[in-house]
Amino acid sequence: MTWTIDIERIAGILDGSATIDPGVNAVRGSNWQGKSSFIEAIKTGLGTSTELMEGAESGRVELQTPDRALTVDLVRENGTVVRHGTPYLDAEYDAIRADLFACLDERNEIRRTVRRGENLEDVLMRPLDFQDIDEQIAELKREREQVDAEISQAEEASKRLPTVQRKVRGLEGEIEELHEKRERIANADGNQSDDGSTQEALSRAQTEHSEAEQRVERLRASIERTEERLEEHREELAELAVPTDDVESRLVSARDRLSGHERDLEILQSLYSATEMVLDENRVDLVTEVQRELVADGLTCWICGQDTTRTDVESQLDALGDELTERRAATESLRSEVEKLENRREEIKQRKRRQADLETEIVELEDTLADREASLESARERLQDATTRVEELSTDVDETMAELSDVESEIKFREAELDDSQAELEQLQARADRLETLRSEREDLTSEVETLRNRKNRLRRNAREAFDETMQEIITRFETGFETARLTADFEVVVARDGREASLDALSEGELELIGLVAALAGRESFDVAESVPLLLVDGVGGLDDANLHTLVEYLRDRAEYLVFTAYPEYEAFDGRDIDPSRWTVANVDRVGVERT
Repeated sequence: MTWTIDIERIAGILDGSATIDPGVNAVRGSNWQGKSSFIEAIKTGLGTSTELMEGAESGRVELQTPDRALTVDLVRENGTVVRHGTPYLDAEYDAIRADLFACLDERNEIRRTVRRGENLEDVLMRPLDFQDIDEQIAELKREREQVDAEISQAEEASKRLPTVQRKVRGLEGEIEELHEKRERIANADGNQSDDGSTQEALSRAQTEHSEAEQRVERLRASIERTEERLEEHREELAELAVPTDDVESRLVSARDRLSGHERDLEILQSLYSATEMVLDENRVDLVTEVQRELVADGLTCWICGQDTTRTDVESQLDALGDELTERRAATESLRSEVEKLENRREEIKQRKRRQADLETEIVELEDTLADREASLESARERLQDATTRVEELSTDVDETMAELSDVESEIKFREAELDDSQAELEQLQARADRLETLRSEREDLTSEVETLRNRKNRLRRNAREAFDETMQEIITRFETGFETARLTADFEVVVARDGREASLDALSEGELELIGLVAALAGRESFDVAESVPLLLVDGVGGLDDANLHTLVEYLRDRAEYLVFTAYPEYEAFDGRDIDPSRWTVANVDRVGVERT
């Protein structure tokens, strides 16, 4: 269940390693032995710090926990320290919670806010900014609106079910009666075989006639749509103007001029920056000889070798700065010109592409129109033939066959209507069956929305209650100069001394540190930080004497699975594991300028 950490060039530790056991882990050492740097190394592994050693280009923390092994590399890139690898806390929400409520070093935002006597609401409630509660509520509302729409459909389906069921039963009865009528008509026909052949021929002819009519109508509508599209394309092509100006050569020329300006500007800027740095850093003697004089120092120009003064050099630098300003303005003007020409070139390309597309589509539409007009003529001829055929057959069919045909048509119509009604019935039944499920989903969504809406108020209340409870426990263990302290509804810290409200400025350093720790512990409990990080790091409590520090450690022992804190050697031994910093290699303060070790 131990944690093992290996450190390279983090904060003030060049090289070191340690093991953290469950319970109390005390890092005891003198100043500059790496106590605070060890805390920073743990924070680096957790993902809440990127403090690379001063002057180092890279650093590393290797962390082995009971459930995983991870490596975090810090690299200095372009003057900024960048993290590589996946830390223990890779979610931003978890990292900000740990930074505020588990990493209680002297840089901790809550402790610093208490020291400054400022309002605690922003820092205590900051993790909520990383949960996007408003967006979550909006998404849940959108889901609920969708469910509401489905509930309305399901309720309407439930209302319509009896009507559609009656309609289905009625159609089934009508179809059964029509089948019986058809049998009666067929049995009543003494010449069933001959008449049957005529009826079949007539039925086929009527079907062909109907299909021919539908095809003629479809072709006529398609031709109208094609003609409309063709006319639209022709009008658009006629109105489309493609510029003919030689924008490409102008763009090449402008880019060449811009490239020359940028090179000149870079050269002038380098000269200006180097000269300015020499003057600002007062290191003229690095590049030339300086003659110290009473009125003004004389020097030899490090470029031309002529005698001059610092004032003359500064004057020339100012003139060079003016030239840089003019050059920048000219360069920006050329960039604007290049951008306009590029936009113009793209516009011409788009218009040419559109012109080509229109010409191609017009040719295709003309071909399509010709094909459909030919098809329409053929369909009209087929329709005429079908009409003549139906008329010829109709005269040969007697009343019995006509009646039988009507019955057959009615049967087909009713069967099609029955199929539609049965499909509608199945759809309505499926929707109605989901009604209770949908209502339950809506209740769950509403409950989630209310939970999110109340989350902030609940956390505010929990934080204040946890602050008050923890403060009472602390006061009973420490001999503080105040009777009590509480967190107001506006998250102001109020202390009482001798029965009256007292200013935080009147408290000792140790008392302020205790209040800061209490506030951080209240946030730790409210935001359930122990679920994501089992460590509690404490550093920078030098304002507490030996007895009070032991009391604090005993109080914090049961607040986290792993407690890591720093102390000076003169403090008495603690009941737990001692981590010896003397085995680490720490930075040379004079060489690299490290101040926090």
